[in-house]
Amino acid sequence: MKTRKRISKGFLTSKNAPYFFIGPALIFILVFTIYPVISSFILSFQEVRGVEKTFVGLSNYTRLFHDPIFYKALLNTFEILIFQVPIMIAFSLLIAVGLNSSLVKFKSFFRIAYFMPAITALVAASIVFMILLDEHFGLVNYFLSSIGMNPIHWFTSPFWAKVSIILVMTWRWTGYNMVIFLAGLQNIPNELYEAASIDGAGKVKQFFMITIPQLKPVFIFTVVMSTIGTLQLFDEPYILTKGGPNSATMTITLYLFQTGFKYFEFGYASAIAYVLVFIIGIVSWIQMKWVGDLEE
Repeated sequence: MKTRKRISKGFLTSKNAPYFFIGPALIFILVFTIYPVISSFILSFQEVRGVEKTFVGLSNYTRLFHDPIFYKALLNTFEILIFQVPIMIAFSLLIAVGLNSSLVKFKSFFRIAYFMPAITALVAASIVFMILLDEHFGLVNYFLSSIGMNPIHWFTSPFWAKVSIILVMTWRWTGYNMVIFLAGLQNIPNELYEAASIDGAGKVKQFFMITIPQLKPVFIFTVVMSTIGTLQLFDEPYILTKGGPNSATMTITLYLFQTGFKYFEFGYASAIAYVLVFIIGIVSWIQMKWVGDLEE
C-alpha cells in the first residue's frame, strides 16, 4: 500500500499532473465535439442508405445549387435576420439606457423582468404565444376585433407567420442583450458626460456622441452573436409553424433537420450544415470588418 501511495503521489507532483486533471475534460471534448465535427464533415461527401455509406464526392454540395427549397430556406432566414436583429438590438439598447438612468426606481426588479424570457423554457413560451396569436380564440385577435380591426392570420399567412417568429425571438432575446448593453453603459466614465454637459451638449447629443461610440465593442459582440443565433434559427419555427405555410418560415437549420431526421438523407444534411457554417463565418467576418472600419 505504501508503494502505491508513493507512486500515485509521485505522479501527481510530476510534470504530468496537469494532464491527469484535464484529461477527462479533454476526452469529453474529443468524443462529443471534435469527433462529431470530423465525422459529419466526412459524411457530407457520402450518401447513406441504411447502414451503407457510399462516397459521392461533391455531389451533395452541387445538389444545393439546384435545390429550390434550400434557396427558399436561405431567403427566409436572411429576411428574418435583416428585420429581427436591428429591432432587437435597438430595443435592448433603449431599455438598457432607461434602466441605467437615475430616474428609474426598482431597477433590480425591471432587470430581472426583462431578462426572464431568456431563461424561460422555449416550449412553454411558444405555447403562450400560440395561445396569444391563435387566429380564432387568441387574445391578440380578440383585442383587435374589439377595436374594429380584422383578425390577423398569424400562422396561415406567409407574411404574418414571419412576423410571429420575429415577435417571439425579439421577446425572448431582448432582455439578454439588454444586460450586455447595461454592463457596457456602466463602464462608461461619468466624467465624459459631465464634460459634455459643461460644453452645453444635451442628452440626445451625449447619446450619439458619447454613448454610441463607447459601446462599439458591445455592438460588435451583440450583433455578431445575434446574427449567428438567427442564422441557426430552429426552435421557434419548428414549434410554432413547422416551417409553413408553404415553406414561408422554413429556415436553413429546420430544413437541415427535416432532411436528416425526416427523410434520412444524412449526407446531404451534413453538406447543408457545412454550407451554413461557411455562411456564418463570412457574414460574421463582414460584420466585424465593417464595424472595424467604422472605428478607424
